[in-house]
Formats: sequence, C-alpha cells, structure tokens
Amino acid sequence: MKFSVRLQLSAMMFLNFLIWGFWFVTMGTYLSKSLSAKDTEIGLAYGTQAWGAIVAPFIIGMIADRFFAAQKILGVLHLIGAGLLYYISTVNNFSDFYPALLGYMILFMPTLALVNAIALGQIQNAEKEFSLIRVFGTLGWIAAGLLLGYFGWEQNMVLKNTFVAAAVISAVLGLFSFFLPNTPPGKKDQQASFAEIIGLDALKLLADKNYLIFFLASMLICIPLAFYYQETNLFLNEIGVERAASKMSIGQMSETAFLFLMPLFFARFNVKKMLLIGMIAWAVRYVCFAYGDTGSSMWLLFVGIALHGICYDFFFVTGQIYTDNKAGERIRSAAQGMITLATYGVGMLVGFWVAGNITEHYKLPEGGHDWPQIWRIPAVIAAIISVLFLLFFKDNKKATV
Repeated sequence: MKFSVRLQLSAMMFLNFLIWGFWFVTMGTYLSKSLSAKDTEIGLAYGTQAWGAIVAPFIIGMIADRFFAAQKILGVLHLIGAGLLYYISTVNNFSDFYPALLGYMILFMPTLALVNAIALGQIQNAEKEFSLIRVFGTLGWIAAGLLLGYFGWEQNMVLKNTFVAAAVISAVLGLFSFFLPNTPPGKKDQQASFAEIIGLDALKLLADKNYLIFFLASMLICIPLAFYYQETNLFLNEIGVERAASKMSIGQMSETAFLFLMPLFFARFNVKKMLLIGMIAWAVRYVCFAYGDTGSSMWLLFVGIALHGICYDFFFVTGQIYTDNKAGERIRSAAQGMITLATYGVGMLVGFWVAGNITEHYKLPEGGHDWPQIWRIPAVIAAIISVLFLLFFKDNKKATV
C-alpha cells in the first residue's frame, strides 16, 4: 500500500471516531445539566445508538453494497450529519433534541461499517495491516477526551460546544471522503434476499448449543455495558472528578494496549477463559465505581476506567474471532452482522433503557444520585451472567487468529 493511501485511511479512521468521541461521552452530563433531562430521557438518547445499529445493516446491505461507492456514501452521510449536529447544539429542550439525535445516529452508525469497508478494500493482508489503520480510530476517541479537558468545556459546562466541534469535523470528513480511494459496490449485479441483508443466514449457528449460550451472554452482558457508556461521565462529574472526559480516555488507552497484547493471551488461554475474564472484569469495574471516591479511594475509579481494555477486548474482540471461526467463509459477514445486531442493537437498546430507569430510581431528593447503589446493580448482573456462562458454556477450544 502506498504511504499516501495509508495516510488517507488513517486520517479517515481518526476523524470518524473523533466526531463520535467529542459528544457521546459527555452527552449524559450535557442533557442532565443543560437541558434538565430526566435519567430515563438520557437512556432514550443513548438508545439512539442501538436504533442506529439496528438500521445500519439495511443501509449497508441495500444501498452501499449494491449501488454506490462506499466513500461517496460516507461523504454524503457526514455532510448531512454535520447539519444535524449543528442543529442539535442550538436546541434547548429534550423534545427537540431527541428526534434530531435519532436521525443523526441512523446516519452515523453505518459509517462504522463504511470506513472498515473502505480500508479493507485497499488492504492486501487484512490480518497484518487492518489493525494498524483501525487503531487510529481509537486514537481519535482518545484525542476527543483530551481536547475536551484542554478546552475546559466539561468543567465550565459549555458542552453544547462538543456538538459544534463535531459538526465542523463531520463537514471536513464529509468533503475529505470524496477524495478517498474508490471503493465500488461489490454486489451491484446480485439480488440479495431480506435474510441475507440483515444476516439471518447466520441463524443456523444458533443450533450449536455453545454458540447459542455465547450469543445470549453477548446480548445480556450489554445491559451492564450500557451503564458504563451512559452513566460514567455524569457519575464522575457529580462526585467532583475534574476533567472527567479526559480521565475516561484512559479506558481507550487501555483498549489500545490490550489490543496489541491479544495474540499473547490467545496463545495462553482458550475461548471460554478469555470470554470469562472479560465478563468478570465488568463486575470488578462496577465494584470499583461503587466504592471509589475523590479522596483516598480515587485509585479505584482509575482502576475501573482502565479495566475497559480487558472488558472490551477480552469479550467483544474474542467474541468476533469466535464467531468468525464458527461461521466459516460462506456466512462470515452474515454472522458478524448478526452478532453486531444482537449486541450493539438489541442488547444495548435494552441496556440503555434499564440504566436510565435504575438511575432515575436512585435520584436523591436533594440532588445527585445514590451512585454506590446504582453501580452495585450492573456489578451483580455481570457476575450472574459470568457464573451462568461458566456453568453452561462447554467449548474449551482455543481461537485461531
């Protein structure tokens, strides 16, 4: 691959995740403090990510794969998204905020698959080269958190600026996308069934008892996962942690480090142990949050954030590889689409709803929330899922990478 192409693809990944990271982490705090939204409404707002994930396969399967070049669709989605993000920064009530955000996330979530498709379309050896480009997406998310701390928008509660900044970057990436390497539709002359488009061909994998248990565990673990994405920034701000978004970027730094270390762990542990380590880490993380504070137990908060690398990589990356091994080449894409729809779609949708209602239930009359009690709930959920997975999942083979 030419250096100029590698540079283009790396910049594309960086900007795509920089846009998302700028506003997503602090949205709960923004809605609570600036729009006086209820916790249940914050749950609805974060649930737009799940609706976007559910709709994304239709956009990719029915449009991107068959009619238009991926980079052109990426450009159009980001240009329209820039307008919606700017509009979101101007509204002052949740009833106007929510439909605009829902529209935006239906446009944004397909870009996650599009940037992968554009990058993979230029790569000769995906196993060796793709992670070196994809890592720039994580670096973009880290940069967003650090920039939020540098500008002081979170500390000064001017978080509407996060949407303005994301709108500007979205417009830049939208224009830049039209100059990316051409990635034409790969199935232009093929007729796809509805089942193929949304990955239902992969349902046959569920006939395997072990894969069915993994599939159900993946959906269920997204319930405690949603608590982290939705509530952590609000929690850290309420208890007085300065530049919370910047400190939360430690989680993405950990994710990057463990991503490079994954081959070493795969050589040592089988699939069951890898998945279990990931699930147990979720329970430990929330225990750290329940008992951490800004005093002598501040270290617990940092441990909880840093565990993100184990939580995400050990479960979700291992799960993607396990799914790939089970599916084989013929239904590989359908299988990955199915597990993504189940986790980031259905699982996260339920998780955001549960997290919003529980957080609303533990709101204190004098203001703030009973955070120790809130965090104990996802800790218990993750622990129960871990025990059930330990008892019923019997596949002790190692994953092949």
